[in-house]
Amino acid sequence: MSQRVATIDRKTAETAIQLEVHLDGVGKNTIETGVGFLDHMLVLFAKHSLVDLKVKAVGDLHIDAHHTTEDIGICLGMAFRQALGDKSGIRRYGHMTLPMEETLVTTAVDFSGRSFVVFQAAMPSPKIGDFDSELVEDFWQSFAANAGCNLHVMLHYGRNTHHIAEAIFKGTARAIRAAIETDPRQTGIPSSKGTLG
Repeated sequence: MSQRVATIDRKTAETAIQLEVHLDGVGKNTIETGVGFLDHMLVLFAKHSLVDLKVKAVGDLHIDAHHTTEDIGICLGMAFRQALGDKSGIRRYGHMTLPMEETLVTTAVDFSGRSFVVFQAAMPSPKIGDFDSELVEDFWQSFAANAGCNLHVMLHYGRNTHHIAEAIFKGTARAIRAAIETDPRQTGIPSSKGTLG
């Protein structure tokens, strides 16, 4: 199988982002977004997905972290779509129920080529430090729209907003890891349609 890698270089009036993924990595990462909490979440994502990830972002943080967070989600989704190619040989589906102290989250993903997000994870606090907690959902909405995947996130229970966000990133990383793994029994594209475009 050819290397599953992608590089995205995206510039807008609001952000400039350089992002690289290696889907068959070991979780190595270099993350510089200018948003401390997002850096923390992306490190966790790399470690738990075993995707090597480099992100360098410069955004309009004098306004807030919204554009930077959303645009990194866009770029990460674009990189996954590019690196997965026609998706031959992948498992396609993945899920994880992940505990984080008092918090329990289930995430499930399908790299179907079609975007749909169900996000049932209300955040108890509007802020995690300086980070707007609603941006967790915005990040994953942007990722799914550009990766072309279904993503379902369900918070069963939880009290601490940091723990909830962390469980979502770790659980989604683990679900993605399962979905993009190659299946030695799967020859070709895992769809009766013959395509996951």
